[in-house]
Amino acid sequence: MDEEYDVVVLGTGLKECILSGLLSVGGLKVLHMDRNDYYGGESTSLNLNQLWKRFREDDQPPEQLGSSKDYNVDMIPKFMMANGALVRVLIHTDVTKYLNFKAVDGSFVYNKGKIHKVPSNDVEALKSPLMGLFEKRRARKFFIYVQDYEDNDPKSHEGLDLNKVTARDLISKYGLDDNTVDFIGHALALYRDDAYLDEPALDFVKRVKLYAESLARFQGGSPYIYPHYGLGELPQGFARLSAVYGGTYMLNKPECKVEFDENGKAFGVTSEGETARCKKVVCDPSYLPDKVKKTGKVARAISIMSHPIPHTNDSHSAQVILPQKQLGRKSDMYLFCCSYSHNIAPKGKYIAFVLTDAETDDPQVELKPGIDLLGPVDEIFFDTYDRYVPTNKDADDNCFISTSYDATTHFETTVEDVIALYSKITGKALDLSVDLSAASAADDSEE
Repeated sequence: MDEEYDVVVLGTGLKECILSGLLSVGGLKVLHMDRNDYYGGESTSLNLNQLWKRFREDDQPPEQLGSSKDYNVDMIPKFMMANGALVRVLIHTDVTKYLNFKAVDGSFVYNKGKIHKVPSNDVEALKSPLMGLFEKRRARKFFIYVQDYEDNDPKSHEGLDLNKVTARDLISKYGLDDNTVDFIGHALALYRDDAYLDEPALDFVKRVKLYAESLARFQGGSPYIYPHYGLGELPQGFARLSAVYGGTYMLNKPECKVEFDENGKAFGVTSEGETARCKKVVCDPSYLPDKVKKTGKVARAISIMSHPIPHTNDSHSAQVILPQKQLGRKSDMYLFCCSYSHNIAPKGKYIAFVLTDAETDDPQVELKPGIDLLGPVDEIFFDTYDRYVPTNKDADDNCFISTSYDATTHFETTVEDVIALYSKITGKALDLSVDLSAASAADDSEE
């Protein structure tokens, strides 16, 4: 360990493993360490016995739930947008050869007390019970505008400069009502609050377009994909990738103390009396607690069920977004459901999560609107975890710290953080211009 590296990465969470792989592929000499003896950090996957040990301590799981090893319960469950940035990263790095994906069955939104399929294009808009007849026609025109919009084709802009026009102005041009705006903004564009309405409309249009393109990719019921055996395969896939490019991995390394010189710049990491010298340190918030601040908490419920979420067309895997306005909250609530069809539970069993940014100290009460949609559950666990953001200036101390995982059940915000960190560490933008149509991820995916 006593040698020089370009980067030492601490923690094997999803973000750290993706960065480690990207940096190794980019030609940097990487040492990746974790104080734990397992991959994943906060985003680890647990079997049934580990789940019980974590939430019920001495208790044993009931026999009727099946074999412990048949469970792979991701603690930070997130689906991937089929045309999204993470899939581009997987293809760019060739990690797809270590993973097999399967399309997610359904994408839904909660509206006026009911679960509805998310309409994502002009054809679905005309069929959706979310809107009345006249609203369907208005929504159809909006979706056609989004589908036809091309950055470099002024004819498709209909005289609008989306760098100047706000999302609110664009929406009012099509006369869409608040209800429609709610599901488009939160369930298609995946915004977590309504601040986007007063921002330039270009990002809004691109997000809605990405949703529709991702949906079209597999002709399935949702724009999302998910790996067989869950996300636990991802960190290990990136670890293998890093090793192929000369990266070194060390698990079960106690302490992992970051060393700073007299100017406050990190120059290495010490563990078990040895110091690995480096130019930069990358880590999750737990490794440098004095350089982060708490910004809130996520409340989550994890349930084991013997049926799919009701009113989701018997989907074996699904996301349901409950927009904040529908619940009278400041933040959206998310339902994630996956099952034996993705090999994360024994046959006939489903794992469902309910997550939201905590606004109270009582997750059971706060998560009730989402839990009520699950139907009967075999077992349920509640907890909260704190969210942290870095407060340091990486140019001053050579430390690049990821933000904690949010409550979303998709990867879009996670990947934004990874790409931003990559640019800061390397001083260059990550090139994700890959041909998705020819990509191996599509070959490996099943409908």
